[in-house]
Amino acid sequence: MVEITGERTVPGIAHENYWFRRHEVCYRLLCASVPGLDVLEAGCGEGYGAALLTAAGARVVALDYDACATAHVRATYPELPVLRGNLVDLPFADASFDLVASLQTIEHLWDQPGFVAECVRVLRPGGRLVLTTPNRRTFPPGNIFHTHELDARELHDLVAERARVVELAGLSHGDRLSRWELAHGDLVQAQLAGPPESWSSDLTELVDSVRTADFDLRSGAVGEPPLEGCLDLWLVAVRP
Repeated sequence: MVEITGERTVPGIAHENYWFRRHEVCYRLLCASVPGLDVLEAGCGEGYGAALLTAAGARVVALDYDACATAHVRATYPELPVLRGNLVDLPFADASFDLVASLQTIEHLWDQPGFVAECVRVLRPGGRLVLTTPNRRTFPPGNIFHTHELDARELHDLVAERARVVELAGLSHGDRLSRWELAHGDLVQAQLAGPPESWSSDLTELVDSVRTADFDLRSGAVGEPPLEGCLDLWLVAVRP
């Protein structure tokens, strides 16, 4: 098992289930468009996302810089090709992949422009880059694992210098989680307010019950409510 720091998302832990499902939903959305594609997951973490994309019919290479993470992936998902490598100096030739997916990773990197440039470099012409990252405008401040968080404008402009942005969207709570918040307050803050053993029974039950269907992804333009107030940002760009 990879180290549980509260930052790396892993399946099967009840009190982490909200964060796991919030990450998982974007992999699920990708699955419909990956059959038959050569895919790089840049920053694979625990490996569940790369496994989902593989099960959907993609030929996936999982890459992470952390040695413990890559060892865990090899042991847990033996069907996955996994490499340890530097995300700002990708160990692949130009034009190697149809899709590069990097979910909830860019906020951890010091050289974000270099990372995006490398992702674009290894894409084939017409290939897609898919990035997700927490929205700096709504994410709780002070995360020691994040070097620089982005808002919608920053993410768009960072990628648009190197590839053609074709979609920008925001992930938000769906109806069920929004109704809970009307009655009980901010769901993220409620989880961060204390350790899981201090949570109310209502919060404990809700977190354990969260599924990917409890989140909505809405496209929008920079400055519009779907992006400004969203939880996470989703961007798709195409290599010219």
